[in-house]
Amino acid sequence: MLDKLTALIVEDDPAVRLGCEQALALEGIPTRGLDSAEAALREVGAGFAGIVVSDIRLPGVDGMALMRELKNRDAALPVVLITGHGDVALAVQAMKDGAYDFLEKPFSPERLVEVARRALEQRRLALEVEALRGRLAARDTLEARLIGVSPAIERLRRLIADVADTSANVLIHGETGTGKELVARCLHEASARRRQHFVAINCGGLPENLFESEIFGHEAGAFTGASKRRVGKIEHAAGGTLFLDEIESMPVGMQIKLLRVLQERTLERLGSNASIPVDTRVVAATKADLKAMGEAGRFRSDLYYRLNVVSLELPPLRERREDVPILFEHFVAQAALRFERDAPPIAPADVAALLAYPWPGNVRELRNLAERHVLGLGCRPGETLAEPVALPLAQAVEQFERALIAEALRRHDGNLTRTSEALKIAKTTLFDKVKKYGLQ
Repeated sequence: MLDKLTALIVEDDPAVRLGCEQALALEGIPTRGLDSAEAALREVGAGFAGIVVSDIRLPGVDGMALMRELKNRDAALPVVLITGHGDVALAVQAMKDGAYDFLEKPFSPERLVEVARRALEQRRLALEVEALRGRLAARDTLEARLIGVSPAIERLRRLIADVADTSANVLIHGETGTGKELVARCLHEASARRRQHFVAINCGGLPENLFESEIFGHEAGAFTGASKRRVGKIEHAAGGTLFLDEIESMPVGMQIKLLRVLQERTLERLGSNASIPVDTRVVAATKADLKAMGEAGRFRSDLYYRLNVVSLELPPLRERREDVPILFEHFVAQAALRFERDAPPIAPADVAALLAYPWPGNVRELRNLAERHVLGLGCRPGETLAEPVALPLAQAVEQFERALIAEALRRHDGNLTRTSEALKIAKTTLFDKVKKYGLQ
């Protein structure tokens, strides 16, 4: 990683600047030279992948002021200051103020390279630690919010962690109730955009005549009733994330305008000719096959491919039954807090009923049932929100068996002996099934 870090040389004397650049370049250290502190401030922000070597005496903003501002932006950024002969007192003050080191003119190329290498190594370690902290924080957030131990959920968490901190557009596929907005929020909160707005729009819930104004905003007088300027959802999400749920419901005319915004990274409010630059990440969600809709002429294929840079598939609950008991306990605990009641126990027979049920309403239906359980209305699945999905008998039996074993292992902390006794099967048989189903 060291060879990817840059030494930024800030020096107004062209000869000295060139000499520093050449000395470092000969040692394989990437360098870039600038002639003013103002130019450096435009380029260096938090997380800058490199170090800054700056002369103290610069026209305009001097090196001391430059260092203080850079330290305000990133306290861990190493700044090396170059001082003139006789400026020892100034160099001492610079070290007290946070300079990594100082070089007194005239200095040898070897001295410059030695100081730069140490500073770059410190910067490399600091950036690695920060990246590790970010990954750990994202992992902790994801595991706390996307609950489950099934391979499908573990794979989903890994994908979110991999792509969250990029600007790539994401398309989330999933049935109703699988948690598409939750995944979108996880993407936002695990990214650097989390400090800005997360703006959610249900494309199926907006009247077509209000869609353009809601999305793009409008100027005063743009239409009857537009008494004042309105900032649209895309503009409001600048620097953050725009979540478009049920994107398949977006009117075709709006699809064309959204595509232009995604391509040009600018928008125009309704009633205005001024282009407004926007930096918004778009996360869209759908329960439909947008590719098939595009082939049928019911959705713009070019917009589909623009949105589908990263594709996330949310598995229905019936395909991750081992997560059902864990999710149910989680929702029961949440409901107990909300209703200010004790969390009632869950009988083994109730767990078996939860595992056997096909969950056509997915996680949303499970949450509702957990609330009923806390309110004393029972925890056996009742009326479904849709027709159960029919599965071949062998597949249904395998899913049920896998979920039962996973739940038993969880209750017995992964102990095969106690689990086999609870399930009343031989330990060797249990071991074979654990291996067959890929359980841990």
